[in-house]
Amino acid sequence: MRALYLAFLNSWRGLVHGGRTERAIRLELALLVLGVPLALLLGASLWVRVALIASLLGVLAAEFLNTAIEKLCDHLHPGHHPGIGIVKDLASAGAFAAQGIAALAWLAALIERLV
Repeated sequence: MRALYLAFLNSWRGLVHGGRTERAIRLELALLVLGVPLALLLGASLWVRVALIASLLGVLAAEFLNTAIEKLCDHLHPGHHPGIGIVKDLASAGAFAAQGIAALAWLAALIERLV
């Protein structure tokens, strides 16, 4: 039980640090805060609501991983390096893909609600 508590504390510190220092994470946290009530209203069923909220959490998770990779790359090689640039671009592409998945889920829920 103690290990679970310590793991939670580590995650909480990461969440707080990301929220304080990263604009993209603050934006996605704001979208999550706005998106959860909207998902509850927009979702036609429980599973649609879960999918909408999960898509927002997936975007946030991808952004945290992207940020972690960028911070690690900057720590290991502070100057410009083409290989490091590719790693950062790949991490960014992963975050972008998560955003695309979320956009598809929200668009499908909107179309389902309107039709």
